Amino acid sequence: QVQLVESGGGLVQAGGSLRLSCVASGINFRFYAMAWYRQAPGKQRELVASITSGGSSEYVDSVKGRFTISRDNAKNTVYLQMFNMNPEDTAVYYCNGRTTIFASWGQGTQVTVSS
Repeated sequence: QVQLVESGGGLVQAGGSLRLSCVASGINFRFYAMAWYRQAPGKQRELVASITSGGSSEYVDSVKGRFTISRDNAKNTVYLQMFNMNPEDTAVYYCNGRTTIFASWGQGTQVTVSS
């Protein structure tokens, strides 16, 4: 059974930084492209960043140059380093697969950016 556990969220001031982590279990992690998604209040969940099994990454335009996705296959973990954050980044952040979306989403981690 796939389990995704996100952590690292919190309250940060505009311009600040956070690093999110997501530990995956129940899958052969190294073979999957992974991604971070976020859902702000009243909005649909959106793809923020993704990373292939080979380490190539892509980002939504609104976070390019500010967020960095990375992975550690030895730890079954995907990270999202967020810099220069702004209030529009406030959301619950989730990880999941990119080309394969696992049915069991994690609980997410709340990120709140104050102005």
